Amino acid sequence: MKHTISVLVDNQFGVLARVSGMFSARGYNIISLCVGETESQAISRMTVTVRGDDSALAQIIRQLNKLVDVIAVEDLTSTSFVERELVMIKVRADSKRRSEVIQVSNIFRARVVDLDAETMTVEVTGSGDKVTACIEMMRPFGIAELVRTGVIAISRAASAGNGQETD
Repeated sequence: MKHTISVLVDNQFGVLARVSGMFSARGYNIISLCVGETESQAISRMTVTVRGDDSALAQIIRQLNKLVDVIAVEDLTSTSFVERELVMIKVRADSKRRSEVIQVSNIFRARVVDLDAETMTVEVTGSGDKVTACIEMMRPFGIAELVRTGVIAISRAASAGNGQETD
């Protein structure tokens, strides 16, 4: 099962290496990892996506909580949360194919963020499934380059419904 874990850490040199090293030392593969400062410059949030059963997840959380720079660990998977990814896709699109790329982009509520004589760069934000579907629809045009952020996630308000929200 895929788990999304939110880890609050001290915003210090070497914390990312220690946390990611803990995963590799125990044989867990990180599917996605995003890190950024929170509302406080002293604290960063790491959103980590991993696959594993409940016992593996429990072990990951125990090990993360043992790290000195870790402030809090939360498994968002069993709570109500919102997740998003961002991808920028540079596709081959001369003047004859641009309208087709724009039509596909519109289906995914994507934006054209760059354009030259031979390519277009499209930005799409949404759930992992939406991002993957957009990538697959752009493949026939010829993907020249692709950059994908990975998952970021945040828990929903206490009054919100249960489960993961996607678009």
